[in-house]
Amino acid sequence: MKYWLFLMMAILTEVIATSALKASAGFTRLLPSIIVVAGYAISFYMMSLALEAIPVGIAYAIWSGIGIVLITAIAWVLYGQTLDMWAMIGISFIIIGVVILNLLSKVEA
Repeated sequence: MKYWLFLMMAILTEVIATSALKASAGFTRLLPSIIVVAGYAISFYMMSLALEAIPVGIAYAIWSGIGIVLITAIAWVLYGQTLDMWAMIGISFIIIGVVILNLLSKVEA
């Protein structure tokens, strides 16, 4: 269970770091730039811990899938970015894929 918590922490810190990228204005603003660097460092460290028990393909698929969905939601709320129907369909497929991996896959480390 702790390895899944490590993966969730990796996802959350990566999402925070990615969200701060736009605010960093090309690394010209100090605080958002620090958040980006620290967030990615923590994220990669947490991912390395998660990979001790979770297969890399499964972990990365979950990390990227959940990350895409969360970043899209944050971009919508913070930056007013909208999605068309095809983008929503594509993100729905990503969510379905992550659910299938978690519920049906029998891949082991």
